[in-house]
Amino acid sequence: MPIRTVDRDYRAAPDLLKDRVILVTGAGDGIGRAAALAYARHGATVILLGRTIPKLESVYDTIEAEQLPQAAIYPMNLEGATVKDYDDLALKVGHEFGRLDGVLHNAADLGALMPLQQYEPEMWYRVMQVNLHAPFLLTRACLDILARAADASVVFVSDRVGRRGLAYWGAYGVSKAGLESLMQTLAEETENGTRIRSNSIDTGAVHTRLRRQAYPGENSERLATPDDVVGPFLYLMGPDSIGVTGQQFVIERPGTED
Repeated sequence: MPIRTVDRDYRAAPDLLKDRVILVTGAGDGIGRAAALAYARHGATVILLGRTIPKLESVYDTIEAEQLPQAAIYPMNLEGATVKDYDDLALKVGHEFGRLDGVLHNAADLGALMPLQQYEPEMWYRVMQVNLHAPFLLTRACLDILARAADASVVFVSDRVGRRGLAYWGAYGVSKAGLESLMQTLAEETENGTRIRSNSIDTGAVHTRLRRQAYPGENSERLATPDDVVGPFLYLMGPDSIGVTGQQFVIERPGTED
C-alpha cells in the first residue's frame, strides 16, 4: 500500500467537529492531549481516556477554562483492562452521549529497545496489550455505536517501525505493524454498508514522553511539538476526509528527519 503524505499545516474550519463526540486514548499528555484540545476547540465533545487522573483533569480544566464543549474523563488502565471493561465503556458512552463519531487510538507503551533474545516475555505481553489488543477491544466494543453515526472516523497513531521492522524495536515495532494491519482490516470490513472510515497516521519525530524514552540523549529543539502536528488529526477526524479509508499517512515536515 502506498504511503500518503499529509500537510501538517492543514487549516480546519472553526466548527469542523461541531456536535461530534470523540474518544481519545492516552489523552493526558503528548499527542493525545494536543489532539483532544484541538478537537474540543473545533466543537467536539471529547471523552478523555487514560490511566493518570491528574493529567486527564488538567486537560479537562483547560477545556472548561476556554468554555469549550464539556468534556468527560474516563480513567482506564489499558494494561489491565478486560473485555467487560471495554463493553461497559461502550454502553456508558451510548447512555451518556447517545452517539460516538470518532476514536483516536493514541495510547502506547514503548517497552524497551533491545535484541529479541533479551526481551522479557512479561514486557512483551504488556506492550502488546496496550498497543494492539486494547485498540482492537475498544474498537470492537464501539463499532455498533460508531455505525450509527452519519460520519464516523477511527484513527490509529502509527510509526515507521510498524511499516518496516527495525532491529531492537521489539514489541513496540511488532505491535505497530499489527496496528497497521488492524486498521486495514477494519477499513476493508467497513468500506461498504457503513459510514465508518479507518486510517493510520505516523507523526514522525515529535517531542513526547515516548520519544524521550526512545532517544534520551536527543536534542529536543529540533523536534516538532504535539501542537505542531494536530492539523492532520483534525483532517482525518473531520468531514474533509470523508471517503478516505484504509490509508497510511505520514506527516510532511520539511527540513526534519526522523
